[in-house]
Amino acid sequence: MGQQQHPQKKSQTIKVKTVDVGDVDRFNPRNRIYVRKTDGIWTQLRRRMGWVMMLLFLVLPWIPWGERQAVLFDLAERKFHVFGLTIWPQDLILLAFILMMAAFGLFFVTTFLGRVWCGYMCPQSVWTFIFIWFEEKIEGARNKRIKMDKAPWSWDKLWRKTAKHSAWIGVSLLTSLTFLSYFNSTSDLYIDFFSGSATFTVYFWALFFTGATYGNAGWMREIMCLHMCPYARFQSVMFDTDTFIVGYNTDRGETRGPRGRKQDHKALGLGDCIDCNLCVQVCPTGIDIRNGLQYECINCGACIDACDEVMTKMHYPKGLISYTTERNLNGGKSNVARPKLIGYGVAFAVILAAFFYMLVNLSPLQLDVLRDRNSLYRENASGLIENVYTLKLINKSEQQQIFNLSLLQLDGHQWQGPQQVVINGGEVLTVPISIAIEPGSLTKPVVTVIFKLTNPTTNATVEQESRFFSRI
Repeated sequence: MGQQQHPQKKSQTIKVKTVDVGDVDRFNPRNRIYVRKTDGIWTQLRRRMGWVMMLLFLVLPWIPWGERQAVLFDLAERKFHVFGLTIWPQDLILLAFILMMAAFGLFFVTTFLGRVWCGYMCPQSVWTFIFIWFEEKIEGARNKRIKMDKAPWSWDKLWRKTAKHSAWIGVSLLTSLTFLSYFNSTSDLYIDFFSGSATFTVYFWALFFTGATYGNAGWMREIMCLHMCPYARFQSVMFDTDTFIVGYNTDRGETRGPRGRKQDHKALGLGDCIDCNLCVQVCPTGIDIRNGLQYECINCGACIDACDEVMTKMHYPKGLISYTTERNLNGGKSNVARPKLIGYGVAFAVILAAFFYMLVNLSPLQLDVLRDRNSLYRENASGLIENVYTLKLINKSEQQQIFNLSLLQLDGHQWQGPQQVVINGGEVLTVPISIAIEPGSLTKPVVTVIFKLTNPTTNATVEQESRFFSRI
């Protein structure tokens, strides 16, 4: 009896078709990406993180904090209020530290976990998935939506399209007003907007951000990720062979092909991939992850969930598509503690520590000293040398405070002006004063002096250096 011959397993080389995406009109319904609904551990995680982010965004402006809302970026008064913290223009160095933390935090996360920010937390992705959710609820599943767009207009198509776009516009308007609430009194904004008494500026920006949200999440979608977002372009600089990516195991999956559930696919010379194309249908950017790592992949994990579901139905092991590394896919062992990742982590930790140090030691008062620009000095009626100053005092706290003023490093001076002032919370007070001294008390024409502002209740102090001019 002759030996049974089995078909030879084909080469694992995957031919990748080059597509010029620039020639694809995504606004044409026939070229649109219709995202298929999927479920699984990564999809559930993404949804939960998206809803948490959305709820925080919506709720924060409504939280009261004393006489104002908890988070308010008051551009008119040039103050940023974040719960009990008020950041003045003089404290904007904190903003630089926040931006540096965001940059190095993004570098660290991207080097370690790839584009998880894009897939799980990026507002573009979060709002796009929310819009897709409304699309599925109103127009139906993926195949039904494709069929509807190809069909001629009917009453059913008209009311579903109208309902979908109305929902999109409603979410966009809510997003727009919520965003504006971070810069205006929330209750006043909504009352004025819907009563027609808001300013032209408010209506302009409300409509602008409504249109931007509607266009980005409803129509642009993956176009933003593929062509307009700079992060998608420079992410490869941070990637290495140990970065976690969404990867397809070609050794296990190839050769692809359909088969019956009870058939021995290995006897047929097939890999675990049944070529169902579900991984492409659930992808929000429309790529085929089986073609390898692509910059369009946002690491959302939708294809992992779709593939795992198919593997479960076929009684194959899960993980044909998984979060893995290029080194793992090539049979090696990933190295987590690598110099670049450690460097990003250390830089982030140092900047974070410096930020909190500055935050904890943020002075609740500010003193600026301005000299009289009209003259360096003058002699008064008593023959004393006199310098005129304008003191600008800022009470950064939210309570009324009493402050004492004094001058250091000029013995025998006479202070002309108030030396104790009361400043309301968040108020800037301008105090004109003059300092006079006997000419014989000075040994040089320019003396360095220090103005001191003290809160006797808290013992908080701030000092500001200036100059006292005289004649020889």
